[in-house]
Amino acid sequence: MAAEMSGGALAQASGISSSMLSRIERGLVSPSVETLERLAQGLHVPVSRFFGDQARRTDFCHVRAGRGVLVDRIGAVADYRYELLGHLLSGNLFVEPYMVTLLPGADPYVTFQHPGLKFLYFLSGEVSYRYAGKTVEVGAGDSLLFDATALHGIDTIHSGPVSYLSVVFTLRE
Repeated sequence: MAAEMSGGALAQASGISSSMLSRIERGLVSPSVETLERLAQGLHVPVSRFFGDQARRTDFCHVRAGRGVLVDRIGAVADYRYELLGHLLSGNLFVEPYMVTLLPGADPYVTFQHPGLKFLYFLSGEVSYRYAGKTVEVGAGDSLLFDATALHGIDTIHSGPVSYLSVVFTLRE
């Protein structure tokens, strides 16, 4: 949005004067927290955007179809195939995107439990998925998002093949 907005339009949307915006842009004045909040509202971005070190954020990962890294997950269930689809080395958020495929010998497994948030997007198959004491029926096109510290996993495999995108988000320590 900022690239499409003129300085005058931003000043008006933010409720600050054009001359004040010009002085801020040229580094002649340091804006107050209130002014930063107004500018952020005018740009429709969080205030934290002004403090991010975008020049140093150079992590970028491109994985071509079928070229993810096959990962032997310690403690993983037999016949659950994990293909790592990307990784970033910097920042305080650790993200693990996997394509999970249940091979023909895979059995249900409901005792996955780990830190972070988990997002699942089912691409094929139909299963019953258990989260804590709740079980839901899911199939292609369905998604789940949950706190992964509770016990979770596939309770019943109704039809296959089963494949899904699994993305785990945790904070780096």
